Amino acid sequence: MGIKSFMGRRAKESSKKEYDAPILVTDYMSQKLVTFHPEQSILEVMEAFAKHRISGGPVLDDNGFLVGIISEADCMKQISESRYFNQPILEKNVERYMTRDVETIPHDMTIFDAAGVFHKNNRRRLPVMENGLLIGQISRKDIVIAALKLSGENWK
Repeated sequence: MGIKSFMGRRAKESSKKEYDAPILVTDYMSQKLVTFHPEQSILEVMEAFAKHRISGGPVLDDNGFLVGIISEADCMKQISESRYFNQPILEKNVERYMTRDVETIPHDMTIFDAAGVFHKNNRRRLPVMENGLLIGQISRKDIVIAALKLSGENWK
């Protein structure tokens, strides 16, 4: 597990009333992410969730490539299985519980299109990719914050 900062475009706050370009996910995504490794124990993940007050994060391989997402919902499976088999939560790996088919969005997607993806697919967070590399993550909350910063006549 680690906290990684990913480089990406961050919009500068502007005093202008009108936006000249679409509002992109890169303008509001998080770049400082808590990341996990496939070989990490699920217990470490749960501890990180509690410590950092997060509900999930990207899983990166040794080369830094996105290979999955681990979430509280994935951890619920481990907790449920531990009761079913009458065993304590074991040192099982993230790889066993992570979601492998990760839905991602491109860095140049507008927040409006991203809102549609969130609405359609009921995700809490989406990794943001540029040229096949993870550059950040955007959440539903980030989209709501972006929408609040815009006035009705500025939406494109």
